[in-house]
Amino acid sequence: MASTDLTLATIKRAPKVLLHEHLDGGLRPETILELAREVNYQGLPTNDPHELQQWFIVDAPGSDLVRYLEGFIHTTSVMQTRDQLERVAAESTIDLARDGVIYAEVRFAPELHLNAGLTLHEVVQAVLDGIALGTKEAANEGHRIVVRAILSAMRQASLSETIADLAVNFRDEGVCGFDIAGPEDGFRPTQHLRAFHLIQREDFHLTIHAGEAFGLPSIWEAVQFCNAERLGHGVRIVDDIHEVNGHHELGRLANYVRDRRIPLEVCPTSNVHTGAATSIATHPIDLLKRLRFRVTLNTDNRLMSGITLSSEFETCASTFGWTLADMEWLTLNAAKSTFYEFDQRLAMINNVIKPGYAALRSLKAQ
Repeated sequence: MASTDLTLATIKRAPKVLLHEHLDGGLRPETILELAREVNYQGLPTNDPHELQQWFIVDAPGSDLVRYLEGFIHTTSVMQTRDQLERVAAESTIDLARDGVIYAEVRFAPELHLNAGLTLHEVVQAVLDGIALGTKEAANEGHRIVVRAILSAMRQASLSETIADLAVNFRDEGVCGFDIAGPEDGFRPTQHLRAFHLIQREDFHLTIHAGEAFGLPSIWEAVQFCNAERLGHGVRIVDDIHEVNGHHELGRLANYVRDRRIPLEVCPTSNVHTGAATSIATHPIDLLKRLRFRVTLNTDNRLMSGITLSSEFETCASTFGWTLADMEWLTLNAAKSTFYEFDQRLAMINNVIKPGYAALRSLKAQ
């Protein structure tokens, strides 16, 4: 374990920014059970809250993306009505705020929530209403948080252009960007060029899941053909970095991603659980950080990985020896990389993040 000055208590007090979090991967186990009873959903592996929570955490030897994705069958099954979606979004917002997250971009795929007859428009509106409710409840508890939505299209389906248009239609209501998610291998980003071009023509924002379960070709297409502003995960960029005589040499794609300051939405624990990395200790996030890529730290799916953003910082700090200064650097990276408007982004950095870390340094100096 590397030496660090970061304790969990300090991390929880520090202002944090989250760029990569899936709504259907962050439910409370108790909520899943309650909603399942309401709709008589019989598919859950257990009706015990603690056992259910442990079942969702994919940390058994040999776990991979297939096992990881099993949990979403259950979460999306209880996210099919307006009330269900509103409740899940509200609770997600409150839970993030309680963890010290001051800004989050939470993504979801509207097409996965149509089984009870909702329209795509109604799905998005329900989630946005839930976020608004959760924001008010968090404020009542003394937590300030801004949560905005990213609409994801499933890359193995054919609704990407429709979802992109939906995202644009809700851009003034709380949706801040567009994404594609789902299996990378066999479903290339360029299969969805019409959707990406729609987003670009509308001067809107996009991030693309790339470089998680698949390698450099996925990243290359996302960046060079689809003009991704950020890379969801993006950790396989390390495949274009080679150690030569004790020095790290970057290939052309790695150099391009670093030079352009393309943000990497890195999710270490999730990567371990899906088999994209063998362990936290061998995860490339610290190398990418030391090489000064635009690295950000994220949760991906809090339920499936049994984590919070605070615990993720704690794990990386204890593994890599990250300090409060490292945490601030990563948080500023995330803040600079949000799809927030520039003036609001700057205000968040200057009025919340930097003063927050300055106060923590002052406390540690006493």
